[in-house]
Amino acid sequence: MGKSVQLLLRIGNVVTLPAPQALMDALQSVQVTSSAGARSGFQLTFAVSKKSVITTALLPAGLLDPPARVVIAAVVGGSTEVLMDGVITRHELNPGAGTLTVTGEDLSLLMDLRTEHAWYPALPHHARATLVLLKYAMYGVIPLAIPPVIPTIPNPIDRIPIQSSTDLEYLTSLGEEVGYTFYLVPGPVPGASVAYWGPEIRIGVPQPALTTNSGAADNVDSLSFSFDGLSRKQYTVRITEPNTKIGVSVPLPSLSLLKPPLAARPATTLKEEPIVKLTDRSITEAMLRAISVTSKAADAVTGQGKLDVLRYGQVLKSRGIVGVRGAGLNYDGLYYVKSVTHEIKRGEYTQSFSLARDGFVPFSDRVSP
Repeated sequence: MGKSVQLLLRIGNVVTLPAPQALMDALQSVQVTSSAGARSGFQLTFAVSKKSVITTALLPAGLLDPPARVVIAAVVGGSTEVLMDGVITRHELNPGAGTLTVTGEDLSLLMDLRTEHAWYPALPHHARATLVLLKYAMYGVIPLAIPPVIPTIPNPIDRIPIQSSTDLEYLTSLGEEVGYTFYLVPGPVPGASVAYWGPEIRIGVPQPALTTNSGAADNVDSLSFSFDGLSRKQYTVRITEPNTKIGVSVPLPSLSLLKPPLAARPATTLKEEPIVKLTDRSITEAMLRAISVTSKAADAVTGQGKLDVLRYGQVLKSRGIVGVRGAGLNYDGLYYVKSVTHEIKRGEYTQSFSLARDGFVPFSDRVSP
């Protein structure tokens, strides 16, 4: 179990330096949100007065003006976890309440500020994603682009891929074509981050289990679950039998190789939705389209909870796997951590989190400690 929490705050432009002591002394709270499918964000709240150093010197000097870069890290039990590497987008001064609130988003915001025009002849999806991401190496961004399950290289005689959008929009559209996602993972050290372009990963070493309803062994403050019977969809393709000309809807299985089921009893699918606009595509393009659609299948079972980091013993990370025990046979087992919100105040570090999976009953009656 972690015994202490230390907050590290760095501010600068391209290169960051430790925040001035006046800022650290005035810092009241930190909030960082990381969520699958959304850009991560942060909020810093400082105590100020009309004669404080922040008001008279740091704000006029432009230290907190957008797009100043901010790195937030927490040291828990001697282990450093980078929570955010982002840029300031706005700040709000409330003289009556004596507070200054600084809000920002992760570095992917810099990829969404201007429209770019580029050509990528004879390059597969992951190579194009890597070229786009290399432009942000000055911010410590390390590209990690995974080749698609079905790699395709466009013939320049037939088609040359063209970008006429922001880099973030292009990376997102490339991912949608092959069923991939894009996001930034801050760290592993302050000032660096990994730009991940690939499938949503639901495999790997689970984080320490969340224990509930177990008396003194509990390491969460609250944890509840819900089941939405209408959330899952069965995707189909329409095939016409050549002799009778009768159309038949054929169900498609999930084709995401890195998104295996997390539960032994998947929730029943009640809704059916056809995949359209496949007739004008090549076989390869149609298969990639099917992979893209089925990989986005919603999770029927979700969980919401809150924990104290010192009690849990480490920082719970989003976009990872975690076990649950004490919730009963139906809801115990492994879950995907869909989002985490960090709340840090003096002497207090809590996390609100959401979990998701495809159904009920664990594959194993044991989860990691």
